[in-house]
Amino acid sequence: MESCNCIEPQLPPDELLSKYQYISDFFIALAYFSIPLELIYFVKKSAVFPYRWVLVQFGAFIVLCGATHLINLWTFTIHSRTVAIVMTTAKILTAVVSCATALMLVHIIPDLLSVKTRELFLKNKAAELDREMGLIRTQEETGRHVRMLTHEIRSTLDRHTILKTTLVELGRTLSLEECALWMPTRTGLELQLAYTLRQQNPVGYTVPIHLPVINQVFSSNRAVKISPNSPVARLRPLAGKYPGEVVAVRVPLLHLSNFQINDWPELSTKRYALMVLMLPSDSARQWHTYELELVEVVADQVAVALSHAAILEESMRARDLLMEQNVALDLARREAETAIRARNDFLAVMNHEMRTPMHAIIALSSLLQETELTPEQRLMVETILKSSNLLATLINDVLDLSRLEDGSLQLDLGSFNLHSAFREVINLIRPIASVKKLVVTLHLAPDLPEYATGDEKRLMQTLLNVVGNAVKFSKEGSISITAFVAKAESLRDPRAPDFFPVPSDNHFFLRVQVKDTGSGINPQDYPKLFTKFAQSQSLATKNSAGSGLGLAICKRFVNLMDGHIWLESEGLGKGCTAIFMVKLGVTECCTESKLPPATNASMNHAQTAFPGLKVMVMDDNGVSRMVTKGLLVHLGCDVTTVSSGDECLRLISQDHHVVFIDVCMYDGYEVALRVHEKLTKRHERPLTVALTANSDKATKDHCRRVGMNGVVLKPVSVDKMRTVLSDLLEHRNLV
Repeated sequence: MESCNCIEPQLPPDELLSKYQYISDFFIALAYFSIPLELIYFVKKSAVFPYRWVLVQFGAFIVLCGATHLINLWTFTIHSRTVAIVMTTAKILTAVVSCATALMLVHIIPDLLSVKTRELFLKNKAAELDREMGLIRTQEETGRHVRMLTHEIRSTLDRHTILKTTLVELGRTLSLEECALWMPTRTGLELQLAYTLRQQNPVGYTVPIHLPVINQVFSSNRAVKISPNSPVARLRPLAGKYPGEVVAVRVPLLHLSNFQINDWPELSTKRYALMVLMLPSDSARQWHTYELELVEVVADQVAVALSHAAILEESMRARDLLMEQNVALDLARREAETAIRARNDFLAVMNHEMRTPMHAIIALSSLLQETELTPEQRLMVETILKSSNLLATLINDVLDLSRLEDGSLQLDLGSFNLHSAFREVINLIRPIASVKKLVVTLHLAPDLPEYATGDEKRLMQTLLNVVGNAVKFSKEGSISITAFVAKAESLRDPRAPDFFPVPSDNHFFLRVQVKDTGSGINPQDYPKLFTKFAQSQSLATKNSAGSGLGLAICKRFVNLMDGHIWLESEGLGKGCTAIFMVKLGVTECCTESKLPPATNASMNHAQTAFPGLKVMVMDDNGVSRMVTKGLLVHLGCDVTTVSSGDECLRLISQDHHVVFIDVCMYDGYEVALRVHEKLTKRHERPLTVALTANSDKATKDHCRRVGMNGVVLKPVSVDKMRTVLSDLLEHRNLV
């Protein structure tokens, strides 16, 4: 009994278990009550969670479990029936909520799995977007490189600079070990190494253009990977290194004929150059897709730049050629102007030098004609006068043709008697025709106006040339001259498609036909009839010598008068008809004061002498001075001759009535001005008249500007001098 009292009494096993359960239930209850607090916080922060009600149900289940364990603490001691009822109720509620939660999870789990699936899908999409963004960034980088390369390539239009810049920029952008450009040779059968990246002076060796690797590249518009051991890829010695990957791309050569290396062929078909690019040796680097696209784009840009360069080179060549042509044209123009000036100077000198002796011959012959002569002597003098007049006409023809060719000849338009002009031509021609026993007839249509507006001198010169040709080439028979107003239906001539006459109320077209019975015209001679210094072989007979200027001048005069001239003939020995039309203005009814030339001539000749008329003649040519003095003395004038301007100004006075000044002298115009300055009063001032061998319009205009009263053209006959003095004394000007 004593031994049992010294040992501590042990708790029953059920009580020990109950103690551990008690402690465990307390901590479980504490944990269950803390978890709902965390779930409440989670629900509050996760307002968008679609299964909030599930969390609330799960929270209630945990609370009930915690309450069950808490109530269970009172069951380890003696407890009342109330505690047992509460415990039972809590366990029933816990069982109900746990079963409901289990059933709900059966439906929730598939939804949770689908959410997981969507999550994976979104993750995949996000990864794909990341890859696309990477591609976009890569493309942007590639585009930046392309723009940079394009800018560098197109910054110049020199083809050598374009190709060299392409290799340098590609090598720098893609970190290449080597880059080369192969160009077709002249024959087009080989490719020649023209440019390389690392070698400053390419060796220029060639490979056949029909190699399989070259055909493979040329047949594709994409960059093609080729073997590092192919002929076009062996650009540098490897020295035991592992070769890098090599790609090749074709470069179209546009306008190859304008873009040559040395002697490139002028090929009409499309040709390509070959660009080869090599990655660094002993490198695991490979060609990426965007790099190949970059190479393809650059190849296209190089082709465009080369085409622009080719166009520029062509335009530069065209510009240089145009400049050479302009220089040649300018040189030809200067030479032509020099030739024209030389011709004009020559004509001016020859005009003066030929008219001066002609002046002496005609003046002295006309003086001699008015003396007592035997019939034989008079015939000889008349022959001299006719020959001199013919020579003067030839001089006028040459000068008129020269002015017609350089465009300086202008029509002297005025009102004149058209009928009288025709009659005067007949009067001039009839003596020559009578020698050859030719009958000359004139028929003027009733509707032909008596007066017209035009250049009377040029019209008469044309008519004289045409009628003179008819007389010249006719040995016998007759010559008929018909003049009438051309009708509207007869204005057009199929032989002159460029002649478009348009009639109106202000003008009319005069049609003149001169028909002869002469030698006729060979049809093959028509093209050269109106060519200067050319004559038809069928017409150039011994009895019809001439200068070959008549028809050429007639054609130019007629063209100047807006007309047309042509010849018609049925053949050799069948005569010829010369037809011309000229445009003349319509003139109002003329007053009675406008007398025919014949009447004026008779009035002028009525006054045969001018006794007491003091005249001064200034001429540096002694013969011309003497001849002019002889004419004036013959007309009864008191003549003073001087050979210089100073002498003229010293001797001139108000007693002189007329001063003839040779304006071909170096101070002729100045003397005329000084005379006006010396004698300021108009009634005291003598009439100044230019005596000149120059018949151009510039001389007349200059004389008018310095205030001269008229111009007299050498040579001068007695009748012409008589008319000049009569007009001066009557009108104080030469009309």
